Amino acid sequence: MSQVNWSDQALRARLVRYAELEPCTSAFIDTRTPGSKEKENFTIIGPGVAESPDQHVHIDIPHGFNIGGARQPPGCVNSQHSHETAEVFVVHSGRWAFTLGPDCEDGSIELGPGDTISIPIHVFRGFTNVGDDTGFLFAVLGGDDPGHVTWAPYVFEKARDHGLVLLKSGRLIDTTRGESVPEGAEIMPATTADDVARLRKMTGEEIAECVVREQQLAHREVFPFGEGAGIAESPIVGGGNEPDGMPAGQMGWSHGFHVRRQRLEPGAATPRFLRREEEVLMVQQGELVLEWSNGQLSLGPGDVMTVPVDMPRIYRNAGQEPALVYVVRGSDEPSGFVRSERAA
Repeated sequence: MSQVNWSDQALRARLVRYAELEPCTSAFIDTRTPGSKEKENFTIIGPGVAESPDQHVHIDIPHGFNIGGARQPPGCVNSQHSHETAEVFVVHSGRWAFTLGPDCEDGSIELGPGDTISIPIHVFRGFTNVGDDTGFLFAVLGGDDPGHVTWAPYVFEKARDHGLVLLKSGRLIDTTRGESVPEGAEIMPATTADDVARLRKMTGEEIAECVVREQQLAHREVFPFGEGAGIAESPIVGGGNEPDGMPAGQMGWSHGFHVRRQRLEPGAATPRFLRREEEVLMVQQGELVLEWSNGQLSLGPGDVMTVPVDMPRIYRNAGQEPALVYVVRGSDEPSGFVRSERAA
C-alpha cells in the first residue's frame, strides 16, 4: 500500500543505479563452463531464478514480475535453458545472438541496443555477446516466483567436470569449495532426451515474430498526454489497453506484465499522475527526473527505479537529448494513468 508521504530515503531505496549493481559470477550451474565463466548475473527486483546463495537481491518487494540483468564480455555465452514463466530481454548495450534448441540447432537471431525479445516458455534458448564490447541486457521474468531453470543436457555434463552439483531445490553445490550435498537432499537429475522432446521447438523465423526492433518503435507511438506534450509511448509486450489508449504490442499474449518504451523530448514533462500498479523504469538513454512532493531523483542510462503504487509523480526530461525509458507495468490489464492534483 502506498504511503501518504514518501521520504527521500524511502524512494532512494527503490532506485538501483547501474554503477552500483552487485553482480554474481556463480549464479548458475554453467558458471565454470569454458566460454561462460565470465558472465555476470543480477537480480534487481525479486528473487529471479539464480541457483547460488551468493546472488544479491537488490529490491525484494513483490511486483508480480522480476527484473534482472546480464552483463557479458565479447564471446561470452549463457548456456541453453528454458523457463516456466515469460522471459523478456531489452538490449541496453552490445550486440547479442539468441540461439534456440538444446544444442543451438534450431536457429538464431541477433539484436542490438533498444531491441526487445520475448521468448515463450518451454523453449530452449541461450544468448551470446557477439559484439566487440561488454554488453548488458535487462531481463523481465513473469511471476513473483519464476520457478527453476531447465538446462540442456550438455550443461549438466560440463558442470560435473567442474565440480558443480544442482539440487532439486534449485540450490547449487560447489564441491571445489569444500561444499557437499546436504544429508537427505535430492540431486537434480540431468535433463533427458524425453524431457527435451516435451519442450517446444521454434525456428529462427518463428522467433523473429517475438522481436521488436528499436527502429520500429517510432512508427507505433501513442501520445497519452496529448501530441503537443512531447511524450510518446510505444507498445511492445502485452495486449491492448483501453484506459491508456494503447494498442496491443507485437508480443501481445499474456505475460502478467506490459512492456512499453516511453520517449520524452528535451524539456518535456508529464502532468502529475499516479498508477494503480507497480511501474518500473529502465533508463535506456538520457536523463529522466522523477519528481514527487518531498523531492526528486535523477536517473541515467542503466538505472532502474520502481515507483510506488498510487504515488503521484511527474516525469521530466532534464537533458539535451530525448530520454528513452523502457517501462514495465504489472498485470495483463494495467488500469491506466490517473491525473492527480494532490502531492504524494
